Amino acid sequence: MLVLVVGLLYLLSGRTVRSQDATGSRFVCNAIPPGAEPGCGYGPTGNRVQSSSTLEDELRNTIIQLRETILQQKETIVSHQGTIKELNSKLVRCEAAAESPPGKSRGQGSRRKEYVKNTMGDLPRDPGDTIDQLGKTMQTLKGRLENLEQQSLRLPSTNVSAGGVSALTPLPPELRELLRQRLGLLESQLLRKVDDLEQEKSQLYNETAAHRQRTESALNSLLERITELEKSNNAFKSPEDFKVSLSLRTNYLYGRIKKSLPEMYAFTVCMWLKSSAIPGIGTPFSYGVPGQANEIVLIEWGNNPIELLVNDKVAQLPLSVSDGRWHHICITWTTRDGFWEAYQDGERLGTGDNLAPWHPIKPGGVIILGQEQDIVGGRFDATQAFVGELSQFNMWDRVLRPVDIMGLANCSAYMPGNVVPWIDANVEVFGGASKAALEICEDRAFDS
Repeated sequence: MLVLVVGLLYLLSGRTVRSQDATGSRFVCNAIPPGAEPGCGYGPTGNRVQSSSTLEDELRNTIIQLRETILQQKETIVSHQGTIKELNSKLVRCEAAAESPPGKSRGQGSRRKEYVKNTMGDLPRDPGDTIDQLGKTMQTLKGRLENLEQQSLRLPSTNVSAGGVSALTPLPPELRELLRQRLGLLESQLLRKVDDLEQEKSQLYNETAAHRQRTESALNSLLERITELEKSNNAFKSPEDFKVSLSLRTNYLYGRIKKSLPEMYAFTVCMWLKSSAIPGIGTPFSYGVPGQANEIVLIEWGNNPIELLVNDKVAQLPLSVSDGRWHHICITWTTRDGFWEAYQDGERLGTGDNLAPWHPIKPGGVIILGQEQDIVGGRFDATQAFVGELSQFNMWDRVLRPVDIMGLANCSAYMPGNVVPWIDANVEVFGGASKAALEICEDRAFDS
């Protein structure tokens, strides 16, 4: 453009010189003062020479129009270059997202989602909404490119007419073709992205269905197990009609009463026993508290008679139950003078006193069936384990009357313990010990 302006000025100067040479006039070239018009000169006499011919005015106007046209074209080209750069950046990002390999880890997948979010906008999490959003994005980009092409068709040309007016020429075919190629590439990338999302949606649905099936299968198994346990628990005609079987002399077969004892100043404990173990039936039950593992113990060990221990003090009982038949035994004790009584099959066979007198039974301990405790709830000795069956283990915090004990022994009365009642939910077994249904009175009558 600068070359064109210089050429025009040179042409203007040449014409002026030739016209003056033809008339024989002479021009004197002087420096142009600041602010003076380029067409104005000063002669040797110092008078200002006026050159305002029609041709010079037309050329001057043409130069000004060309300058304005060039500035407008420059602004338009810069704007179009920015738009093209923005489209290229979006296409590169789409290509990078489309070329990401499937099956990435969770962290990579999250980065991929952030990348798509930065390039395509805030996409919804639902795959169906994502596809709709991509379609809208594609239509928006197509509209922007079509508007860009229509605006490009109206770009002013650099050609100037004879009258100094710029003519309009269409956008170069190379730029239009580039825009069409970019648009086609963008459409293909978006369609590929839509296909990937459809596959991901299908895969997610399949995984969800498989997980739901596994969950339902696990729940069904759990429900079946619960049903079996409920049937097992309901196998007894009533909650107290069962027995605990301890068939081996080991240190790991035992039962445990879930309830503990309060502080007591007297007690009565009754139970049904059946054992033929020799020598000695072992330990039908023991109650231990912190600091005293032998708070209450009933034991027949080796060739010794059955013994009752209260606070580790011992009283020998005149009982004999190792004949392999069911026997009902009851033991009473009171802290006053340490007085005790021993009943077998409803008959009182022995009494005594001075068994841990004035000692209250401590609360918060553990009742174990079939084992003697060396520490609270554990450290069992196999030589002291009970071998046989037991049922109807009940405990009261008072001394029962002999008539009540007789009623329990001959099955004419039923009195569950007010401290420890014999019910299925209150007894748990470990190490191979088992619970089975039992109607003790019928079974005892059969033994007789």
